[in-house]
Amino acid sequence: MQNFASRLPVLLLGLVGVALVASGVAPFDRATWWMEVAPVIILAPLLVVSHRGFPLTRLLQLLIAAHALVLIVGGAWTYARVPFGFWLQDVMGLERNPYDRIGHFMQGFVPALAAREILLRRAVVRGRGWLFFIVSCICLAISAVYELVEWGAAVALGQGAEAFLGTQGDPWDTQSDMAMALVGALCAQWALGSWHDRQLARIGGSLRRPF
Repeated sequence: MQNFASRLPVLLLGLVGVALVASGVAPFDRATWWMEVAPVIILAPLLVVSHRGFPLTRLLQLLIAAHALVLIVGGAWTYARVPFGFWLQDVMGLERNPYDRIGHFMQGFVPALAAREILLRRAVVRGRGWLFFIVSCICLAISAVYELVEWGAAVALGQGAEAFLGTQGDPWDTQSDMAMALVGALCAQWALGSWHDRQLARIGGSLRRPF
């Protein structure tokens, strides 16, 4: 088990790397692909560099890899054209491809655990009630910044940003995206908080601070 834990970051990095390369061979729209996978390209090296001094819990490592794959798939097809989303649309009888909603749910779900881990391990927040509130606010702030980036892309690229925005004609897309991020943040804390606490208890005493 210890050997697996030590190899897990390499395995996950390899999986994400292979998916990233494969998605970039022939994406539906090259400019959209770059914009969608940019967070993966930026964050992956930062996580590698910080791993020795501040290794993340296995739970968070798995969630970050899952989020990266969601972004990569969305970049390859664009969110409005992901085949899995069309399947969900048919099964659930929806009016639009819901893959974009999945992406924004993950945008709250995974950052919630990341924020929670940093705040607890650096002892920034001690009260659990305040922790829940602050983590939720952080996730909403991240979602708001992303919506501002989308707005900037729409202004800069005009019609060329439609695939990146993935609004599919929904006038309330921005509000729905932020709501999904908030739901993701709340679900992550409610569903995984205890599991996350147990993993933090195992590693918290032997870690150096990252800053």
